[in-house]
This record gives sequence, structure tokens and C-alpha cells, in this order.
Amino acid sequence: MRLSSLIRLCWILLALASGSARAALPLQVAGEPLPSLAPMLEQVVPAVVNISTVTRIEAAEHPLMRDPFFRRFFEMPPEHRHREGNSLGSGIIVDAERGLVLTNQHVIAKASEIRVTLHDGRTLVAELVGADPETDIAVLRIPAEDLAALPVVDSDALKVGDFVVAIGNPFGLSQTVTSGIVSGLGRSGLGIEGYESFIQTDASINPGNSGGPLVNLRGELVGVNTAILAPGGGNIGIGFAIPANMARAVMDQLVEHGSVRRGLFGVAIQDLTPELAAALGIARRDGAVVSAVEPDSAAAAAGLQEGDVILAINGAAVKGADDLRNRFGLLRVGSRVELEISRGGKTHRLKGTIADPYAAFVEGHRVAPGLAGALLGELDRRGGVPALPVGTVESGSPAWNVGLREGDRLLQVNGQRVASLRDVAQVLRQTGDILSLRVQRGDDLVVLARR
Repeated sequence: MRLSSLIRLCWILLALASGSARAALPLQVAGEPLPSLAPMLEQVVPAVVNISTVTRIEAAEHPLMRDPFFRRFFEMPPEHRHREGNSLGSGIIVDAERGLVLTNQHVIAKASEIRVTLHDGRTLVAELVGADPETDIAVLRIPAEDLAALPVVDSDALKVGDFVVAIGNPFGLSQTVTSGIVSGLGRSGLGIEGYESFIQTDASINPGNSGGPLVNLRGELVGVNTAILAPGGGNIGIGFAIPANMARAVMDQLVEHGSVRRGLFGVAIQDLTPELAAALGIARRDGAVVSAVEPDSAAAAAGLQEGDVILAINGAAVKGADDLRNRFGLLRVGSRVELEISRGGKTHRLKGTIADPYAAFVEGHRVAPGLAGALLGELDRRGGVPALPVGTVESGSPAWNVGLREGDRLLQVNGQRVASLRDVAQVLRQTGDILSLRVQRGDDLVVLARR
């Protein structure tokens, strides 16, 4: 090839390369537009936030440090009194007018300070409205100024195979988008939370995605990303999200009360197995079998009997015992319940009311001023060790400030064993104030000491 021809060819190739570098991707192929999630994501992403927390962990104190004399001479300098830890997660603005942000409880657990970073770069200090460890849902409030919110839709309408998109901040990489399908519905028995009815998806969910949205192709919130199944420590395509219906029901109670006020129905249930169905003469396989009914309970008042099979609750078909337990767990105290049951081969409809589990509890201020804000019950021998159960505890109250929380079981006051509320009142009359409380919290024994 002559040199002039080679130079001309090089110029042609450079011109073509330059033109292709400036050319945009085609909007259509064979007259059809290319599919893209970009238009939907432009509407959704501004409602997704990054959440960071600061947790101050108090250094362990020797019992002698409670004595003012020893404190005066041996107290640690301020820089050694606590350690700080940080966590990262995601959140969803669900109410722009009120500045409400939905996230996971484990994202903000034990946080001393919560910061929310918006899509436009603003970082705001958030107020914790309330949290529910049983469902792993928490609600935050931020200043309601120029916010975008996601619409929340009926997650019961989801079907396996529906396309979904997960958005969050995995590993600190903000506004990361992954897509996939709904791989399963109503997943339970995983031991992740107290109430489980997860949406399973193969859209990649990684550490930092917790609390972020799972949306449908219309950009509507159908779930809150919360967990992954990762035996090897990485994403293997099995992620779980809390259904939007469950998250919304919990959020409404947290906004109204600051906590979830679960009622009591007084019934024990189990799955309807093929063997039980055959024994009870039932052709269908969905439902939950009543294995026990507590005397004088709301279930007994409704007319439920051992051996009944609950087929539906408030018009919604019951898939199994876990499904029914979740539905009961989201009902408020005083809610009306209509049950469709099978008994002796015939279908019946029963009506009942969710009872208040703390109806017989005593307001703490009637026992002692330092217990104001808590509801306290008489001796309960369930749960392992006989103890006094603690009901709801109002945030910021004297009982809250001393460390009591709902679900605690009170064992000792100021080092003395208590077997009744009268014992508590007597101990505090003698000592004058709460110095320490020993409680059972879950499987742990915890000592709460006034500082």
C-alpha cells in the first residue's frame, strides 16, 4: 500500500472512531424502544436515604464506682468513659409532609445519634419516632423540607416471578441499584425476627442495603430490604424483604404510640399437616389447627375450640400457623376479628375482639415514683424464673430512664428479691430510691444501676 493511501485510511479510521465516541446509544432497535429502568429510578432514588449512627458504649464500671467517694478519686477521665461505634444502612422517605423515614430496627439499634443523608447531599440529624424489634421496623423523623417520598402499595398483590428492584447503600456505595424477581413469598421460620413473612428475591442485597426499598417496576414500595442468606459471607442471590403491608401496619402504630401495642387472643395453633387434615376430615391443606384455647381468653369468648381449623381471618385466607401468627401480631388491642373455621366438616364464622395483654397491670407511679411510666404485673411463673412482668414503658419516663423496657421481668430491687408489687413498694419505701434493678431480658439477666 502506498504511503499516501495508508495516511488517507488512517484519517478515515480516526474520523469513524471520533464519530462513534460522540454517538449516543440507539433509543430503538428495529423500531422498538429499548427497555430501561432509568425513568422509574429518577423518580424513586431521591426518596432513598443513607443512614449512619453513632453508638456510645459506656465502659464497664466496678461496683465500687457507684460510691461517690470512690468516684471522686478514681473516676476515669472523660475520654475513656465510652467507646464509639458507627453503622451504615439505608432508609426510605414514606411521608414527605411529616418527614417520616422507614428503616430497619437493627440499623439504628442502641444509637446515640442518627444521621440521615439525602440524595441531594444534605445530612440531617434524625429523631427516633419508635422501633419494633419483633418485626425489625423503625421509624425516624427528619425536617420536612423539599423531600420526595415513595408510594406504599399492597404487597399482598405480589406474585412469584414479578420483577423488583432493590436500592440502598451496600458497603457505603450510595444509591446502588440491583434488579431481580420475586423468588418466594411468605418465607418464615428463618429465626431472623419474631414475626416473619418475608419476600424472597434474587435482587442482590448486601450489607448496607438494610432498610432500603424493594420496589416494583412502577417505582412503588413493596418491601423493606432486611436480610440475606450468606453461608459464605457474600451475596448468593437469596435476599429477604419485609412486606410493605407489615411495615406500614407497624409504622402506623409506632407513629401513633411510639411502640407496637400487640393484643392477646389466647389461642395456640399449629400447621395443618396432611395427617391432621385426614383425621379431621378436611380436604384442603391450607389453614391452622387450634391446639389449645386459654380459659377466659378472647379466643374462648369468640367460641374457638381445640381441634378447630382456622381457614381465614378478616377475609384473608390463612396459609399456615406462621401466617396466622403474623396476622394476629399486627392487630391492635380492641380490633374486631372475624374467623372462618372448619369444625366437624362444617364451616362456621366466629367473631371476637383482640384483648389487652396488660389489662390487669398496674401503673408504675402507684407503686413508686421512680417507676412512673411503666405498667407492672403481678408474679408470673412463666418464662423460666418467677418474676414481675413489665408491660409498656413510656419513652423518657422515670421507668424508662432507669432502664426498664417492655418485656422485662423484674427479679430484684436494690438487691432484694421481690415476689409482688407490694414487695417492690416496701423495698423502695425503705431505701428511698431505685439504686439497682435485676431483670430478665430475653434469655439474659441484666442489672440496671442508676448512675
